[in-house]
Amino acid sequence: MIGPLDEYPIHQAPLPIGLVDASDRNFYDRCYLNAHDRTGDIFVITGAGYYPNLDTKDAFVLVRRGDVQTAVHLGEAIDSDRLNQRVGNYRIEVVEPLRRLRLILEETEGIAMDMTWEGSFDVLQEQPHIMRTGNRITLQAQRFAQVGTWSGTLTIDGEDIAVDPEKWVGTRDRSWGIRPVGEAEPAGKPADPPFDGMWWLYVPMRFDDFAIVLIIQENPDGYRILNDCTRVWKDGRVEQLGWPQVDIRYESGTRTPTGATIMCTTPDGQQLRLEIESRLAVPIHLGGGYGGDPDWTHGMWKGEKFTERRTYDVTDESVAGRIMFGVIDHVGRAVCHGPGADGSEGFGLFEHGALGRHDRSGFADWFSVAP
Repeated sequence: MIGPLDEYPIHQAPLPIGLVDASDRNFYDRCYLNAHDRTGDIFVITGAGYYPNLDTKDAFVLVRRGDVQTAVHLGEAIDSDRLNQRVGNYRIEVVEPLRRLRLILEETEGIAMDMTWEGSFDVLQEQPHIMRTGNRITLQAQRFAQVGTWSGTLTIDGEDIAVDPEKWVGTRDRSWGIRPVGEAEPAGKPADPPFDGMWWLYVPMRFDDFAIVLIIQENPDGYRILNDCTRVWKDGRVEQLGWPQVDIRYESGTRTPTGATIMCTTPDGQQLRLEIESRLAVPIHLGGGYGGDPDWTHGMWKGEKFTERRTYDVTDESVAGRIMFGVIDHVGRAVCHGPGADGSEGFGLFEHGALGRHDRSGFADWFSVAP
């Protein structure tokens, strides 16, 4: 398992760098990136993951246009060369660490891309994230996030789409640690009390002069187990924005948000208000491999040199009925009101999931919806 990274003094354990100092099968190291042209006409979500204790790695590209989501999945055995991130025809080139990346997918199942990411602000290290089921840690992760712009070309079934950095923006994150991946494990003793839901909000937004990154998780009774909201300025200053108050607006008869109002507090006690609207919704458990996706899951072994393409019409009843049981990523437009930002327009990710019971939202169980 000795690889190129072992030439560098970066070891954190008495092991080759390709091995991890954890026996948990669910150890992962993954990146997520999205790209859109601000209009809501198209949304691209992509990422790659390494799972050392499952001996596998994978990647995906998910594209939403109109009512159709198209996913390409790739997977193969892991290798020890982490300097060259590659899964089949998919690769990530680190042009300038923490600032510039190049993503390439050679034509696979009709989809191809050659797109370069440029970070607009410094990356932001988020607070550690921990979740337990009973006594067991089921998620223990570290993540950094960044907002930026894209350039290059995206190709869908022979159609070349120009990606202009004056129009195309997005967000990205990289996280690593423990979270459920691969095939489902035996449950053991059921959790007491049983899992009856979670409420999740993740909003990294890019404005001209600053970025705001918000991440909140609540239990069904509204108890907040994760609260991290910061503003990053061009000169590298980072402000904490307190304990945000959030009002999500849902489409009637669904759990799909149409927008939100978020009230934040600057370090000197002033109010900062974000008004967010959704311009396009992408349920990432429909082809994206995230929680609740029955078709493909991150870290699942599908065989060497695996590729597949799946297509989802979100207006189909068999597909639409699954949307409320997972997290939804939105092309988000925001207007920020308050000190240093009055009326500033921004774009980025509006990611939300209200799964199961959430008292504050009026969801009594897994099947209740907005009035």
